[in-house]
Amino acid sequence: MLTINRLQEKLLKGQEVFGLIASIPAALTVEMIGHAGYDFVIIDMEHVMINPETVEHMIRAAEAAQITPLVRVPEVDAKEILRVLDSGAQGIVVPHVESREQMVELVQAAKYSPEGKRSLNSGRPAAFGKGSLVDYMKQANDQIMLVPMIESELGVERIADILSVPGLGMVLEGAADLSQSCGVPWQTDAAIVQEGLQRVFEASREAKVPYCAIPRKAGEYGAWIEQGVHAFVLGDERGIAFRALQARRSDLY
Repeated sequence: MLTINRLQEKLLKGQEVFGLIASIPAALTVEMIGHAGYDFVIIDMEHVMINPETVEHMIRAAEAAQITPLVRVPEVDAKEILRVLDSGAQGIVVPHVESREQMVELVQAAKYSPEGKRSLNSGRPAAFGKGSLVDYMKQANDQIMLVPMIESELGVERIADILSVPGLGMVLEGAADLSQSCGVPWQTDAAIVQEGLQRVFEASREAKVPYCAIPRKAGEYGAWIEQGVHAFVLGDERGIAFRALQARRSDLY
């Protein structure tokens, strides 16, 4: 059943929030992320082979751990977005956003009338029709977050137009792919990449859309805090687990 979006609620209050990308297609890891103290999880369907039933179980695990489940879809696909939201996701993350038109299309796919054209359904988010479906439609429109990722020079260039679309809940940086777009692959600390991130942040502040940073080295977290950023993605659990496994092995000799 759709509940209050705790991530959105905390952002509106100016509270700090921390999330992880879930790259391991398993409900157990989502549950662990929740109990480890994170506020939200981004279930990845862009870079991960994952079936719909597993996505739904991962969303259910996030609900059980009382964290906000967002899902990163590969692209703005109305049918894919519909299934993800009908499974209970409280937000959609779209990678490689480069135009206002993509965001308009996202709003149309993810919001019910009068804001969009999402197909009506009385499945698990609506408690299978237990209550008023009209009330559920309004609640869904209020609680579901739409999050563009800016990952290219063109996306940076058009950021003001992208964020001008009503109904966006947060904007997420994508420095890795942005570095490739800028001609400096994996050099996320390159000046041209950092300047792009700063442009996105400044546009988000102007549009009053929360900016979500991904700190990658010492000092970046504090620098974003000083600028008033409150939302952070701290990587993906797969990378964290791999480094922890390496460290554990190294500890033995």
